[in-house]
Amino acid sequence: MTVQTPIASAAAEAGEVLNALGVADVLWTGGARAVRSPITGETMAHVHDASVADVTAAVEAAHTAFLAWRNVPAPRRGELVRLFGEELRAAKADLGALVTLEAGKVTSEALGEVQEMIDICDFAVGVSRQLYGLTIATERPDHRMMETWHPLGVVGVISAFNFPVAVWCWNAALALICGDTCVWKPSEKTPLTALAVQALFERAVARFGDAPASLSAVVIGAREVGEALVDHPKVPLVSATGSTAMGRAVGPRLARRFARALLELGGNNAAIVAPTADLDLAIRGVAFAAMGTAGQRCTTLRRLFVHESVYDAFLPRLKAAYASVKVGDPREAGVLVGPLIDQAALMGMQRALEDARQAGGQVHGGGAVDLAQGCYARPALVEMPAQADVVKRETFAPILYVMRYRDLDAAIALQNDVPQGLSSSIFTNDMREAELFISARGSDCGIANVNIGPSGAEIGGAFGGEKETGGGRESGSDSWKAYMRRATNTLNYGKTLPLAQGVTFDV
Repeated sequence: MTVQTPIASAAAEAGEVLNALGVADVLWTGGARAVRSPITGETMAHVHDASVADVTAAVEAAHTAFLAWRNVPAPRRGELVRLFGEELRAAKADLGALVTLEAGKVTSEALGEVQEMIDICDFAVGVSRQLYGLTIATERPDHRMMETWHPLGVVGVISAFNFPVAVWCWNAALALICGDTCVWKPSEKTPLTALAVQALFERAVARFGDAPASLSAVVIGAREVGEALVDHPKVPLVSATGSTAMGRAVGPRLARRFARALLELGGNNAAIVAPTADLDLAIRGVAFAAMGTAGQRCTTLRRLFVHESVYDAFLPRLKAAYASVKVGDPREAGVLVGPLIDQAALMGMQRALEDARQAGGQVHGGGAVDLAQGCYARPALVEMPAQADVVKRETFAPILYVMRYRDLDAAIALQNDVPQGLSSSIFTNDMREAELFISARGSDCGIANVNIGPSGAEIGGAFGGEKETGGGRESGSDSWKAYMRRATNTLNYGKTLPLAQGVTFDV
């Protein structure tokens, strides 16, 4: 496996990019919270944490903005999102560079994340003219029954480091066209990208001309800032992306005040390589799914079940793919695997590999790589005799556990036998196997793919999963409904008052 030495200063580049994106110096200098790049370990900025009082003020301002924004026609609200999409297009290279510097993504993946933002803006603009309700058949003469959809209020967004900007945009683009406003708590590991996105959004607002102030706000900080956002009575919906542990804390707090939770939590995703699989296709699909983003995607492939008839042909080729991947500075051409986000992630990876060895696993790769102060590791391929406890535990790092299987039903049962239920895939050219996999008897995940990895990146489909993944759905399809409240309306245009179900009440 080739290792690339880190190159230019991340701190110097970050300053240039922040200035190019229009982020005021006062927002990223002089604060108490250091922001470090996982590429070199350098401190790039010192941002200012919000206080609980700051969160309260941000929510109150967003609520005031909501009271005005909800009265703006939805297609007009879509125009603001369209303008925001234009700002993202113009700033794609700079914002992508900042994602790389702060989250450690290789350049193509960082640019792809910004493209996701552009795509969801395009999608949301179309949805702004399609906030449809139903006309419902009524048993009463001279009556009409229908459902209508109305803006919900202030939407709190808590995002994670691994997709520092796209997931916010999945929420914000739809929330804005629905008539809502947003208060965003980014990961404390990646606040600079949030500040940059807010600056771009403010450019779009200035071009829009007559939008109320405080449609969007960023509040930076640790747990207490998130708790203040979750607990505020004027935040009817919180969309939170992160660990299952975080979801266990957020969900009950929202339930106590009967607020809505949109949770995107853990993912311990699996793929099955069946006897009829196109092995060339499967190698490429597995390699990207398992090693891309240094194993730090929600949809990263972590478990692989390979049929015993193709195992011995498939595994050597997969090992060769792992050996060919270049690890290093994600800004450097040809690098496919950048750093883990921090030292804690690197240590967690090493602990998981040791647990796998103790469970009888044969580990290929996985060692830490010394590249100055960055947290780099070689992706690990671990041949396991069975699905041990360590395999069922999600480790946010580039570890792929590989196991043999004989019977498809048994493989599907093993795939489903984990607490998480985000994404899954099967590589097969057998139509029956493919249809079984995506049927009710097949994968129990929110995403089930055939002949691709467990990705859910395209914004046209709703993203989310079941079980400990939280049950939330963001982005495409009819996910816009999460950001609105439904009303059922009955209109009587006659001169009598017939009652439903044959009830009489004569007075």
